[in-house]
Amino acid sequence: MWEKDDYDEEERPPDPAQEKAEEELRQFFLANKEAVFFSRQVAVRFEDKYFHWVTNRAICNLIELNELQTETRELSTGGSIKLLWKRGYRYYKRSATEVVKLVEEYSNPNMTAALGYHGELMVLEGFARNHFVLLGRGLRQLGELIWTQTEHDMDFIFERDSVRYGVEVKNTLGYMEQEELNIKINLCKSLGIRPVFVVRMAPKNWIHEVSKAGGFILILKYQLYPFTHIHLARKVASTLSLPVDAPRTLLDRTMNRFLFYHRSNYVN
Repeated sequence: MWEKDDYDEEERPPDPAQEKAEEELRQFFLANKEAVFFSRQVAVRFEDKYFHWVTNRAICNLIELNELQTETRELSTGGSIKLLWKRGYRYYKRSATEVVKLVEEYSNPNMTAALGYHGELMVLEGFARNHFVLLGRGLRQLGELIWTQTEHDMDFIFERDSVRYGVEVKNTLGYMEQEELNIKINLCKSLGIRPVFVVRMAPKNWIHEVSKAGGFILILKYQLYPFTHIHLARKVASTLSLPVDAPRTLLDRTMNRFLFYHRSNYVN
């Protein structure tokens, strides 16, 4: 299923970074005045500087100022996509069609399901390779402790050095839902385990909140495609400049960041 469009972000208080983001976006679209983009793509490209919701508010304001033009297209895979281009680009339709075609290719239900499952397998192998013992998958109960407030569960529960971790994997381009993040922090607290989120990207304030809860957010930076789909990954990366890759395993340096956290906090 196509990820929720970033224009649907929940209401947030005004951010002083928005004005700066608007100016950078003006320059970006001016430099790419004969190209069509979509909202999530732009948010991801600017995420090293701005939260996704800041970029999207800036986009919305530039549309209101009539500096950008937009069109919503229905996807054959379900959902919709909001396209963006610099005002004055007369021949946007061909470019828009090419963008939509590629998005439909990687967002069809079979592919998104494969991405989710593949992300979990990569994390499972990475933790097992580093001697974390799997206590279970899809759990919301551990011994006599059970989470009953919602139907949520954790993808994995691992243990090493007598420390237990509830691990949630989100192999998506966009942020995971903040409400789900908060629920799973509380779920882990109720089970007496430490929350760990393995995600492509997360806002810094979320990383801080999880750290305060005794947990860790492992940032992958890239959305992980199965190696069998490496050609599609390369096409998405080169055509849309999106951070996707198809490694055979999680890199050692990725797992080493979590190992450093584990050893620093819980190993004498």
